Amino acid sequence: MDQNNEPPKIVFEGEEFQRPRQSFQTSTPKIVQWVIKYSGGLIKDEKQANYVLIGFVVLAIIVSLFLIFGGGHTQRKLTPAEIEQMQQEREKLIPANFN
Repeated sequence: MDQNNEPPKIVFEGEEFQRPRQSFQTSTPKIVQWVIKYSGGLIKDEKQANYVLIGFVVLAIIVSLFLIFGGGHTQRKLTPAEIEQMQQEREKLIPANFN
């Protein structure tokens, strides 16, 4: 930097460009702001909003895993009468000499 506290200038083949000043944003992320805004006053600061978002992600993962692996598709057991009925229907559709 020179005496006027200006950023150094970069020169390319006779043209002069200034390096953009670095800006570090420390503002609150938009999703955290949204959680605080729409919580109805229950969430008061950024730390609480982060905990709510982490809890939401964990809940979403648990629900997804339940739907994928434990989706409630248990195969019910057939009664002997139902098995017999299925065999009779199968014999009607498929000729005996075809087996």
